[in-house]
Amino acid sequence: MATRRSIFFNPLSKNNPITVQVLGICSALAVTVKLEPAIVMALSATVVVASCSVVISFLRNTIPLRVRFIVQLVVAAAMVTVVDMILKAFAYDVSKQLSVFVGLIVTNCILMGRLEAFALCNKPLDSFLDGLGNGLGYGIMLVIVAFFRELLGSGTLLGFQVIPQALYDAGYMNNGLMILPPMALITVACIMWIHRLKDKTLQEK
Repeated sequence: MATRRSIFFNPLSKNNPITVQVLGICSALAVTVKLEPAIVMALSATVVVASCSVVISFLRNTIPLRVRFIVQLVVAAAMVTVVDMILKAFAYDVSKQLSVFVGLIVTNCILMGRLEAFALCNKPLDSFLDGLGNGLGYGIMLVIVAFFRELLGSGTLLGFQVIPQALYDAGYMNNGLMILPPMALITVACIMWIHRLKDKTLQEK
């Protein structure tokens, strides 16, 4: 039980895919201008990583090692296609904002890394917890970055104005730099720095 607890919770902080493993950075920079697409991307990636981990774990004893990457890609592509179709059916506007990035979950290094490093070697329940934890750890970072970028860059959250008009009347201006790609990287770097300050085990000697 303690091991399964660590499998799930470690990716949320101590072994976060973005802040510790530095994986999935590209999509973290691309879909975090607004909070809504970041949340949808986080949920999509979590569903894909968790479900693919379970499928690969069930098949682990029947997959020839020579073709394991092909099988992993086929399973990932099938699940991503299902998620993409669901988004287009029920959240078309958000799907358009995410553009090709949902499809690119197939090649996300977090997904392929967990399938190769964990799901191929562990039981389905453990693989599910690992996939769920890594997906949520990735998603938490997306949401945090998108929160600050939308708030400071547009003055809104989920499309709703949260900075009072009185501040704008007094001279406050949105920081246009926050909606530019370089600021996503800087925001991620600041979060990584704070994370390492709080966790001494991550600091280089």
